[in-house]
Formats: sequence, C-alpha cells, structure tokens
Amino acid sequence: MATFQFIAKDSAGQERRGTIEAGDRNGAIAAIRAQGLFPSALGEVKSAPAPVPAAAKPARGAAKAAKPAAKKGGMMNAQINLKLPAFLRGRVKPKDLTTFTRQLATLVNAGLPLMRCIEVMKKQKMAPSMKDCLDGISEGIAGGATFSESLTAFPKIFDNLYVNMVKAGEAGGVLEVVLNRLAEFAEKAQKIKNKVKGAMIYPSVVLVAAIGITAFLLVTVIPKFQQVFNDILGGQALPAITQFVMNLSEFVQNNGLQIAVGVAAFIVLMKVVGKTKGGAFFFDKLRISVPIIGTLVRRTAIAQFSRTLGTLLSSGVPILQALVIVRDTTANRVVRKAIQTVHDAVKEGESMTDPLADSGVFPPMVVSMVQVGEETGALPDMLTRIANTYDDEVDNAVAGMTAAIEPALIIFLAVVVGTIVVAMFLPMIKIISSVSGGSTMG
Repeated sequence: MATFQFIAKDSAGQERRGTIEAGDRNGAIAAIRAQGLFPSALGEVKSAPAPVPAAAKPARGAAKAAKPAAKKGGMMNAQINLKLPAFLRGRVKPKDLTTFTRQLATLVNAGLPLMRCIEVMKKQKMAPSMKDCLDGISEGIAGGATFSESLTAFPKIFDNLYVNMVKAGEAGGVLEVVLNRLAEFAEKAQKIKNKVKGAMIYPSVVLVAAIGITAFLLVTVIPKFQQVFNDILGGQALPAITQFVMNLSEFVQNNGLQIAVGVAAFIVLMKVVGKTKGGAFFFDKLRISVPIIGTLVRRTAIAQFSRTLGTLLSSGVPILQALVIVRDTTANRVVRKAIQTVHDAVKEGESMTDPLADSGVFPPMVVSMVQVGEETGALPDMLTRIANTYDDEVDNAVAGMTAAIEPALIIFLAVVVGTIVVAMFLPMIKIISSVSGGSTMG
C-alpha cells in the first residue's frame, strides 16, 4: 500500500486536502471519489529516508532550510514537473489533436495503462510539436501528476473544455468514454468551421477580383482613353457617365496613397475599438443581427453551446462548472453574457428556461427543448438533439448563402466592369458618328 496526498473539491465546491492509502493511483482516485469528492491533484508521498548518523547530520541552519521542502512532499514535486519550457507549449493543428484523442481513447479502451498508451502514441507519425507535448505529459505523469494536471502545462493545445472533461473522466473512471466524446465533439466543430470558411472563400475571391480589376482599369486603362478623347474631341463635353468615370479615375490616381492609408487606418481603428469591452460587445451584437450572415453566426453559436454543454453534462461535469466552461469557450460576447445570466440563475436554484428566453439569443424552440430536458432529467440528450438540429440548419444556411451570394457577386462584377466599358464606348460612338458624317459631307 502507498500513501497519497490529494486536493479535491466536494459537492459544494469547497477545497479539501488530505491523505489516503491505496495500492495505486487509480485505487486512490476511486477511494477519493467514493467519499463524494472530486480530486484535482494527487501525488504519492515518498517514504522517509533512512536515519542519518550523527556525524553526518547537517548543520541546524541547513536542516531548517530543508524542512519546508520536506513538508510539501511528492505532490509538490509533481507540480514542479509541470513547468515545462515555452517551446513545448506550441500550437497543434485541430486535426492532429482530434487524431491523438481518438487513438488514445482506443488504447485506453483496450486496457493499456495510461503511461503505456502515451509511449505507444509517441511512436506514431505526428507533428513534432505534438511529440514534444507527449514528452511533457509523460514527464508530468511520471512525476506524480494526474493526466488532466499534465494537460494544463499546454494551455495552447488543451483548452479548458478538454482539461475539465478529462478530469471528469478520471474521477468517474470513464476516461475512454470522455476521450471518444471529445474526439466526436472536435470533429463536428471542425466540420462546421470548415463549411463556414468554405462558403466565404468564393465571395472573397470574387470581391478581391472585382476591386483589383476596377483599380487596374481606373489607373491604367482610363487615362489612355482620356488622352485619346481630349485629342480627338478637342475638349467637347463628354457623356455624364463617361465624365463620372474620368473624374473617379483622376481621383484614384491623385489620391491613391491617401486612399490606401485611409483604408489601413480604418481597419486599425476597427481593431482597436474591437479590443475595448464596449466595442467588442457592439461588433459581436452586430454579427448576430445583420441579415443572412447574422443568422448563420447565431445558429453556429447555438449549436456550439448545445453540443459543448451536452457533452460536459454527459461526462459528469457539474452543471455550474459546465456553464462556466461553455461561457469561457464561447467567442461571441452577447452569447457569453446570456450564458452568464443562465449560470447565475441556476446558482440561485432557478431553471435555465427563463434566462434563456429573456436573453433574446436563443429561439423559442431551443428554450422549449431545454425546458423539456430539465423536467424529464434528460437535459444532456436534449442538448445533443438541439446541437444536431442546428448543425443541419447551419448546413442549410451555408448552402443558401452560397447560392444567393454567388449570382449577386457575379452581377456586381458585371455591373462595375460593364459601366466602365459603356462609359468608354459612348464617346467612341460619338467620334465614329462625327467621322462618318464628315466623310459623307465630303
């Protein structure tokens, strides 16, 4: 039997410390869990060293200096191992993290010890940053830290959601189930993200092309036509549309630098304002309010909220802690404020339904399904159904937006280029008519 020191939280969220005897770490976690506690740190207490002969005893001052370190025991040593160099804390692609999570879940489900699973994973072909991360995790576990504690050394790779779900899986002895849920969650989230990005690629390319073609015509082509018209027409009045294009061309040529600086200054100003609390909230509210794009952003946020909260609750995370995690992992500040309101209501013993309805973010259908889930005790399943429904709605919204934007942008590009072409050819018609008339008179 070995002695373990632990830090845990009870059902009220209060921190508890103590020691417990068990055959191994898993047994210690199970024993702590049986007491109704949720362990957050666990370390084996090393046995006391053999007595030192009197002649070899250190001086009194040295003994006093060493005493605090001895009191802290093995658990503090585990914490020291978690302080890894900065180069071990780089980012990992979402696809690599999802693959790692899925493979680790398979190995754990096969009954392999966690350290053995990580050693097997280190032999797989993966990004160097992921291998460095696994080295740090194995060092942390070898030093007495739990798997979830070791993950906290890499906050850029394993976010709060990931760490807390792993912690819940360790406490409940269902780590492989939690890892599979994490992998599924990451795959679906990445799928939605890729669809939204893919829908924006075509409009962005067409818009950039339209701006580039227009700028090229105004700066390069129009001035040559202007010189020809001045030489042939001798200062005669041009059609209104032609004169407008000529004036626009001169303005762009004479103020090109100012325009570029103005655009850059506007972008910088928007970013600076977006960093402020009020500005960020305003832009986030604008994102979910504008037509078409706002609908897509809102549905995506609702799908993320429902899937994240449902996954956490299914994994055994208490609802208050789950709401905090969902709030912290939500990008839109308007949705984040609504989740905070829900958290405060639940903390006071109230239902989630009323604050969800009052937020103005969640539609009545979502509120009704959450209410049914609370009343039937099947809230995690109901949240998962909401997420699946809104995933489908996001797909439909992306398809509809793409179908509407593509022809609109093509028409926009045709109108811009067509206006310039017509403006240039109207004077040419006048020149041809005058030349033809002169030839007839001759």
